[in-house]
Amino acid sequence: MKVKLKVWRQKDASTPGEFKVYETPELNPNMSFLEMLDVVNEDLTEKGEEPIAFDHDCREGICGTCSAVINGKPHGPHRGVATCQTYMRSFKDGDQITVEPFRAKPFPVIKDLIVDRSAFDKIIQAGGFISVRTGSAPDANSIPIPKPVADLAMDAAACIGCGACVAACKNASAMLFVAAKASQLNLLPQGKPEKDRRVQKMVAAMEEAGFGNCTNYYECSAVCPKLISEEFIAKLNRDFIGAMFRSTFSQAPAMAAGS
Repeated sequence: MKVKLKVWRQKDASTPGEFKVYETPELNPNMSFLEMLDVVNEDLTEKGEEPIAFDHDCREGICGTCSAVINGKPHGPHRGVATCQTYMRSFKDGDQITVEPFRAKPFPVIKDLIVDRSAFDKIIQAGGFISVRTGSAPDANSIPIPKPVADLAMDAAACIGCGACVAACKNASAMLFVAAKASQLNLLPQGKPEKDRRVQKMVAAMEEAGFGNCTNYYECSAVCPKLISEEFIAKLNRDFIGAMFRSTFSQAPAMAAGS
């Protein structure tokens, strides 16, 4: 099979970009989308042209770096898979496929299909960790955690931080990412001592990075390759409101006796 690629080419963040169309060499329908880009880049290199820059690492749907918008949808046409898990058999011979980077102000383009997602790193650095001393690894059964709670924490921890939620949201909101990264710790006993401080700092870092507000259209969960539920956003909102309430009243001056 052969397809036409309409690919976004951009030298760097300060240089205007444009779409360019390439006709691919003969492709195996069973190759992944990234393998297809490899073949196209080999062809471009042989022709003396600049290859298409794209990000990748594990190619197993784990690392989250293979971020690309394919025909208007982050990661491609299928649900619950990353770009590297999208295969060319998903398209028809002769199709034109539009490929572009994630579009969000906090994700500036580095080159072509590669964007800078270090804003996510800053959010994690603000509070996505446990700093209390927990000692050596305890026996698995020494801290009783109900299975539904453990399962929910694992569901949140499945987030790979790819940024598809931001790319799909009309407001470029990072609420699903922040909610997942906060909830995976807030739900467990080890994360509860810093729960209030965690949500306040992570939300503040998200706002400082320039991500938009959530308006509950759920595009984020629809395109998430790990199917993170939008219910975690509701949980983050509850945790944040509770943290702000407790923070406000803990800092309020005590009323004088008899007043």
